[in-house]
Amino acid sequence: MTELLELGLRLDVVFRLLRFLGLFFLGILVVKILAFVAGRAMNKRFSEQSIMITRKTIFYAGFLIVVMTLLADLGLNLAALLGAFGIAGIAIGFAAQTSVSNVISGMFLISEKPFEIGDIVRVGENTGVVLSIDLLSIKIRTFDNQFLRIPNETLIKSDVVNITRYPIRRVTFDFVVEYSTELGQLKQVLLSLAAEIPEVLDNPEPLFLIKGFGLRGVEIVFGVWFAKEDFLLVRNTVAERMKTAFEANNIQFAVVRWPSEQ
Repeated sequence: MTELLELGLRLDVVFRLLRFLGLFFLGILVVKILAFVAGRAMNKRFSEQSIMITRKTIFYAGFLIVVMTLLADLGLNLAALLGAFGIAGIAIGFAAQTSVSNVISGMFLISEKPFEIGDIVRVGENTGVVLSIDLLSIKIRTFDNQFLRIPNETLIKSDVVNITRYPIRRVTFDFVVEYSTELGQLKQVLLSLAAEIPEVLDNPEPLFLIKGFGLRGVEIVFGVWFAKEDFLLVRNTVAERMKTAFEANNIQFAVVRWPSEQ
């Protein structure tokens, strides 16, 4: 008789465990479906960033509801459990001040929208494509294919440059030519080579600026505008044709600096 009772208890425990696991996985599946449907419904009217955050919010909230419901079904005292969590939460809160700061910073980033998923941003010395924007951090893939995680608090305190925010960009070449250079000829050579490159825009027109007169020669700034996706093509093409045109017209560089992005 005792053995039958023990067997019955074991079967009851196994049944409860299987029921718990079955309802748990079913609940998680339903939550994932709800998050997916919500994302699809938002697809045409909201940004990918907003959709991702909404999906994660629905998933985590649904996960919490599923767990709490199943614990209540097992007969656990949720009031006592929540009280214990509250005491533990105070201790965890002191240890997780950085995480809280990141969450608050993430809310500011989400509301301000300084960049979106797919944008190319520069934070300090790091430049890359934004993969995701979360409450704690953003994830970036650098141009040498490295994964970079930047805490939101760091972003709030840093200068963030969104390189692809606007549809057009400008690349600027700073250089110095010898004082014997005919500046009118120099300007015409630069404007002519810019006009021959299809990717260079006529509006805004190319920039030619006499920046000043230095110890080594005349300081020149030359910049061209283009669609943001043509950056590498335009920068390399302009540099190559500048060198060829200067050699053909006997224009001598005194100092050359690497082109800057604007």
